[in-house]
Amino acid sequence: MTTATPLLRAARKSRNLTQKAIADRLHVDQGRISRAESAGELEYGTVERILGATGHRLYSAPTRRDDVATAASSIRSHLRRGDRHRALRAFIQLSDDLQAERGLIRGVLVVAEPEPTGEAVWDSALAALVSLRLNEENLPHPEWTKTPNRHLPSPRTLEVDPADPRPGPGDVPEEFLEHGVLIWSDTLASV
Repeated sequence: MTTATPLLRAARKSRNLTQKAIADRLHVDQGRISRAESAGELEYGTVERILGATGHRLYSAPTRRDDVATAASSIRSHLRRGDRHRALRAFIQLSDDLQAERGLIRGVLVVAEPEPTGEAVWDSALAALVSLRLNEENLPHPEWTKTPNRHLPSPRTLEVDPADPRPGPGDVPEEFLEHGVLIWSDTLASV
């Protein structure tokens, strides 16, 4: 089930705003913003008001696929539970979702900066995946994919299974090498 929670948090954090700052702008207590960011379901008007306080708007796109912020939230949740295989599955699903869309819709799904997953390698992998899929369509990249915290100082794998062999540079998509993430190209091949 997709909720507005990752969208609200991503919008707030992309502007470096605290929940208190949003609450002050809306003349409500900070607890309401906290509850809204963790609620399963919110009314459209509530989502619209909170997004508006961050300088964002809610738009409709002709797709039912999740955006990168939602995928990152799912990955973070799986990583916190120690389920790296499900985190990888969510990552591959995002790859498939982006690959299935074309042009502007693909770009819309990646424009909002996702919240950190809790692991730098996964944050860098998300930026690399977005770069890969946008390059396929010759689309511009959002600024968040270029930030230093989305590039690892030395190459690493996603460490899903210790038995997995480490791919060589020739086996890794260029965009992932640029972000310091070692992932087999065929991991991203839709089956």
